[in-house]
Parts: sequence; structure tokens; C-alpha cells
Amino acid sequence: MSLQLITPFLWFNDQAEEAAAFYCSIFPDSKILKLARYAEAGPGPTGAVMTVEFQLDGQHFVALNGGPIFSFTEAVSFVVNCQTQEEVDRYWEQLTAGGVEVQCGWIKDRFGLSWQIVPTALIELLSQSNAETANRVTRAMLQMKKLDIAALRQAAESS
Repeated sequence: MSLQLITPFLWFNDQAEEAAAFYCSIFPDSKILKLARYAEAGPGPTGAVMTVEFQLDGQHFVALNGGPIFSFTEAVSFVVNCQTQEEVDRYWEQLTAGGVEVQCGWIKDRFGLSWQIVPTALIELLSQSNAETANRVTRAMLQMKKLDIAALRQAAESS
């Protein structure tokens, strides 16, 4: 297996293994690849999980148990591109379990990591050359937490 050029590296307090397992349970073609444990030299407790390498739908990630020094912010998020409303609904339900619904397709999962659950239809509707259509779709989106493809299409078609 060749090394991915750019790999997201996620800092957790002490939940790296739990978070990786949670994410792997949600996305297809996902698995834990490798665990590294703290040795006597530390800085974590000897034998505790230091890093977890995992793969979500073919994308490699590393999670670190680095302690409470840093936490996630909305400045970084992961976009999940969904083809259908069923996909939007499934990812929304699973990632918000124990987390928080935000706005415009954004959520914070139970670990504080931000995700955007985005139907590809939204990008198509916003990319149309008609500015008024894009404005109607944007106004509709701004009223939603979980994005609704039918409502977005209806906004695009209304006059």
C-alpha cells in the first residue's frame, strides 16, 4: 500500500480509538489499520493508545490521543458528498448521535469534529447560471439544519 501524500491528523484528548471505531462503523470501505501505543518514555501512560491509523471509504486518517491541550473548531470540517436523500438522512442520523445539529448541513459529532452532510444536488443547483435560482436555493438552505433535496429543488423551480 502506498502512502497517501496528504493525511488528515486529528487530535483527541483520549478518545482516538473510540472515535476511529465510530467513524469506521459509519462509512463503507473503512477499517482500523494500525495502533501505536505510548512507551515508557511517554508522554502518555505506558501502553495507552497513542495513535490510530484508519481508513474511511479509502481515505487515510490518523487520530492522536494528545491530551486536552487542543480541541476541534468549525474552522476545519469534513464534507460528506451524498447522491441521495437517503444518504443524507443516514449520515446525518449516524454522525449526530450524541452530537449537535448545527445549520446548513453542518453537524458536530460527539467528539466535537465538524461535518458537512451535503447533497450533490445542492452544488448542481447553486452552479446554475441563473442568479435568482441560486438565490432562492441559498435562502432555502439557510433555513435548514439537515439539507432536504426535494425542498432545495422546489426552491430552485419556484418563481
